[in-house]
Amino acid sequence: MEKSFHRFTDLFAQLGLASDPASIEAFLRNHSPLPDDVRLADAPFWTASQSALLREEIQEDADWAEVVDQLNAALRGPVA
Repeated sequence: MEKSFHRFTDLFAQLGLASDPASIEAFLRNHSPLPDDVRLADAPFWTASQSALLREEIQEDADWAEVVDQLNAALRGPVA
C-alpha cells in the first residue's frame, strides 16, 4: 500500500490548530525550543486528543509519521 503525502499545514489542521503559515510560525515560536527530555506527544501544550494522535502516528509509523517527525524537529530548534 502506498503512503499518503501530508503537508505541515495538513497536520496542523488535523490537530485542530490554525494551519495558515503565520499561525504555524507563531505556534513554533511560542512553543520552541522543546526540551530534549520531553517527547513531542508529552509536551504540555497539547490537549489529550492531540497527544494521542501524535503518539499513535509515530508508534504505528502511519501516514502522518513523517510530518509529525518534521514538527518534532521544528519544535526542537530555533525558529528563524
